Amino acid sequence: MGSPRRPTYASPGRRQPSAPAEPGVISASKRAPEADTPHVPGRNKAKDAGRKKVTDAGRRQSADKAAAGKPSAGKAGAGTDNVLAFPEPPGKRLKRNILMTLGAALALVCALLAAAIFSPALAVGTVSVSGTRLVTTEQVQAALEPLKGKPLPQISDEEVSRLLAPLVQIKSVSTQARPPSGLAVQVLERVPVALVKQGEQYQLVDVDGVVLASPADPAAVALPVIDGGAGTIGKDLFQATAAVLGALPLDVLSKLSNASAQSVDAVELKLVDGQTIIWGNAGEKELKAKVLEALLKVPADPKNPVRVYDVSAPRHPVTR
Repeated sequence: MGSPRRPTYASPGRRQPSAPAEPGVISASKRAPEADTPHVPGRNKAKDAGRKKVTDAGRRQSADKAAAGKPSAGKAGAGTDNVLAFPEPPGKRLKRNILMTLGAALALVCALLAAAIFSPALAVGTVSVSGTRLVTTEQVQAALEPLKGKPLPQISDEEVSRLLAPLVQIKSVSTQARPPSGLAVQVLERVPVALVKQGEQYQLVDVDGVVLASPADPAAVALPVIDGGAGTIGKDLFQATAAVLGALPLDVLSKLSNASAQSVDAVELKLVDGQTIIWGNAGEKELKAKVLEALLKVPADPKNPVRVYDVSAPRHPVTR
């Protein structure tokens, strides 16, 4: 029988030394770092397999949520439930409203214009004519008959001029619409400057040589007579003479008896009183006309009557 063993007691102020730990044994209260863990092939393979299962499971769960329309926690905003709707900027909204208003106003204006242009309520019913002397109002209205029933906004001066082209006495026209159905036509006629004698017939012509009429009583027309015409005295001479006559005031033109030209630089005029006017060429015709008008207003001297007025050099006129 062994000797009895007495229990030992630690004193209150001293701590019993712990038993030395066996080498190679890891304490359960502290986890050793993985770097210090010896490489065990079987254990590492099992750990990798476990991590792979967890990762695959997480991926499958995310895929299931995406398919169901629920975004995963790691991808915020991938679904429509997490999209934030920001308010539209005030400037952009104002610009859009302005464009919509302008578009509506433009569409309304176009509709009104279309209604005005094609509306039968604005069709031409009456045509009034003014400014005629060589032609009659009835002649102009008859030529413009095709305009009846056509809307006023569709009628232009060019169309009216084309319809009046056969009336050679008319040089130009201007029109004015008078709604709802009136059209006013202002006629500007050519100005006759001379009578051209062709055999026994006299023709009234303007400065361009356009024949305006054949008066029945040439003596009643207070215009000079050009002997011949464009076909007899030559086109150049006729145009030079007609240009001179076109520059004269009406009161001087009415005092002329005839006009002639030996060349384009030697145009002469005859007054009904027998005086001769040496005009020269067609240059400075406006100045020559003013000088001649002033000379004709000078009181006549019975002792020294003037037989010739030479205005070929208008700055130095000569009377004799």
